[in-house]
This record gives sequence, structure tokens and C-alpha cells, in this order.
Amino acid sequence: MVLQIEDRGRVRVLRMNRLDALNAMNNALFAALRDALSDAATAPGVAVVVLTGNGRAFCAGQDLTEMLASHDDGAEPHQFPSMLEVVAAFPKPLIAAVNGLGVGIGMTILAHCDLVLMADTARLRTPFPQLGLAPEAGSSFTFADRMGWQAAAYILLSGRWFDAQECLAMGLVWKVCAADQLEDATAEVAAELAANPIPSLVATKRLMLDSGRRDDALAAHRREVAAYAELIGAPANSEAVAAFIDKRDPDFTSIDGL
Repeated sequence: MVLQIEDRGRVRVLRMNRLDALNAMNNALFAALRDALSDAATAPGVAVVVLTGNGRAFCAGQDLTEMLASHDDGAEPHQFPSMLEVVAAFPKPLIAAVNGLGVGIGMTILAHCDLVLMADTARLRTPFPQLGLAPEAGSSFTFADRMGWQAAAYILLSGRWFDAQECLAMGLVWKVCAADQLEDATAEVAAELAANPIPSLVATKRLMLDSGRRDDALAAHRREVAAYAELIGAPANSEAVAAFIDKRDPDFTSIDGL
């Protein structure tokens, strides 16, 4: 089961559960998240959703092996775009509890969440430059919108690791907790929100989304898809993926134009 679903009163907890892959997202997990959020959106007894991970990772990004295979003829259609649309338009409060490392989509998805709590031992990065790629999940808009241009530029252009206090200072994270207190702290906040009438929560979230964030994020995602189409499989990306598979550092020095 790649996604565990648990109801705690009016709070629904979604736990990514690909322990052997550090909760990296493959098609099965993308589809499971999409379907679980779609169900929670209309479930009459669900007021708030919490997204977290099992084990030592929140989410280690997209499954690179499956990502490359998705571009082969006859491959299963990629479920990432449909999942992102549901996340971006989710009508109820969505809280992330970052229990461990987050990479790529494991960081960019946080900008679509209404509140983000993070363990003090967790770290995040978007290694798009190191993979010869560009931002995804609308982060070329959502990061600047949430954190300001300079913080977004540094995160997306450096691709380095950021600790919990840095993420808090930049505004991506709302609260940092001791790792052993993250679950309880998240549950307390979720229960506080969930005690309110669901129609009021939905109306408030709709008004916030209608300010333009959802549409601008999805427009950014469409631009990012076009950039991905040019970059994926290009020499830099091919070398980066080969290095990942070989468990070595990429060597871009022999590639012209880099």
C-alpha cells in the first residue's frame, strides 16, 4: 500500500508509504494521492487533511527510473499532472507534516499546502540544476509567491539542502517542531481547524484560491512542462541520471554549452 489513509475524527491523515524508496513518487503514489484527495474533498465528515510520510523521509522526489520510462513509447500515462491539479485546487485546509527529507516534489508540493510543520531534523532540496532540469509543480511561481523572489531564486538555482530553520526563515514552513513532537503538534493544529464548520473552511479556502494562486500555479506548471520537454533526455539530464544510477557525481565538463 503506497498510501496509508487514517481518519482521526474530522481530520484525514495521508501517509506516503514507499519505505524502500524513501517515499519517492511513482505513478502508483501520484494516482493514490490524487484519488485520496479527491475523495477527501467531497467527504462530508472530513474537514482537514494532513499529508506526511512514513519512515525517515517525507518524500524523496519523483522516481527517476519511472520518470525516464514514462517517455518511452507505450509507457503508462504519467499521473503527476492530474495529481497536481487536485492538490492545487484542494478545497479544504491541507497541512503538511514534513517528518524527514524532502527532495524535488517533496519540497515543491509544500507551497500548495496551507500550513507546513517541519521536524527540526528534516531537510529539503530541489536538485533541478544538478539533474539538468527546471522547476516543476508550479514552483517557478509558488516559491516566489510564498517566499519572495530572492529566496525562491536561491532555492531553485542552487539545488542545495536547506534545514528546517532556513525553511522557516524563508517562509516555506510555518512551524518547526522537535522530531518526536511533530505528529502531536500537527494533530493539535489540525484538530483546531477541524473544529470549525466545514462550509466556512471551504468558503475561506475558495476565496484564498480565487485570489489567483491556483490559476497562476497551474499556468506556471504548464510552462514548466514545456521546459521539461526540452531538457529531459538532453545531454546534461542524461549524464545526471546515469550518475545517479551509478551512484557517482555527474560530470558535465565534456558537454558543450554547459
